Amino acid sequence: MGITHIILYAIVPIIVVMAAGYISGKKGIFDGEDSKKFNKVVLDYALPAALFVSIAQASREMLYRDIKLSIVSTVVIMGCFMAVYYIYKMFKSNTGADAAVSALISGSPTIGFLGFAVLEPIFGTTPTVALVVAIVGIVVNAIGIPVGLSLLNASLEKQKPGSSKNKNAWAPVIHALEQPVAWAPILAVIWVLIGIPWPAWASPSFDLIAKANASMAVFSAGITLSSIKVVINWQAILGSIMKLIVMPLATLVVGLLCGMDPLNLKMLVVACALPPAFSGIIIADEYDTYVATGTSSLTLSVILFCFFCPFWIWVTDLCLRASL
Repeated sequence: MGITHIILYAIVPIIVVMAAGYISGKKGIFDGEDSKKFNKVVLDYALPAALFVSIAQASREMLYRDIKLSIVSTVVIMGCFMAVYYIYKMFKSNTGADAAVSALISGSPTIGFLGFAVLEPIFGTTPTVALVVAIVGIVVNAIGIPVGLSLLNASLEKQKPGSSKNKNAWAPVIHALEQPVAWAPILAVIWVLIGIPWPAWASPSFDLIAKANASMAVFSAGITLSSIKVVINWQAILGSIMKLIVMPLATLVVGLLCGMDPLNLKMLVVACALPPAFSGIIIADEYDTYVATGTSSLTLSVILFCFFCPFWIWVTDLCLRASL
């Protein structure tokens, strides 16, 4: 697949829809509160529906074949997540809470918001694409967010006893698993493993809301960007480097060493090269921690992703051809 096709069918549509959201936000048609409502529709309805129906149409053999995908995704994403946390914690100007928010942002790809929007135009609308989005989504939402919230609350409690919002260490894990974006793909995987055939007549009931996932997520991202003040500093730049260079590079190296399926590896590299997780910004705003720098890193990464997306596909193709 040519770079021109990737740019025209995967990158340009995102820029156009995000620009529409940004302009709407600047004109006051929508604001940050509206963006949060749109995000809730995406995370609680559209994305879970898209993940569930896509995975339910897969086969048991496909899930077994993609076990390497699950292992590599978990190891690389959580490895980079913890690397961001410890690197940012080393700086004297940052607290442990700042480092935790940094990990939630620069240590996680925004798979829920841009996963389908980027991968489907490049690789097609297939159950395999849905599995990549689902697996990365489970790692980010069911592992990364609980770990990040636990680190965040532990730091806040240490700084000021009684200030953390979650007293129970397992509360973030339970809360994350209660979200539809976490349990819907898990339920779909169980459905496939049991071997229950998915009825074709049931898909349209899910597809109608699922199709709103990518467009609404990208539009909402534009509104969010319009409502924040962006100040680029060295920590924001470092966050973009960790997210757009270190994570996809680690994914490519580990995937090649593990002998991953070439198509799965390409999709996973692109997924891990996605901009930082928007959920991290939401958490930063809720805790009033590291908001300005985290948002600046997100904005910079969204802009740079337009270059790094085709770059990593090109690099992955070169490495795969060299390994044959």
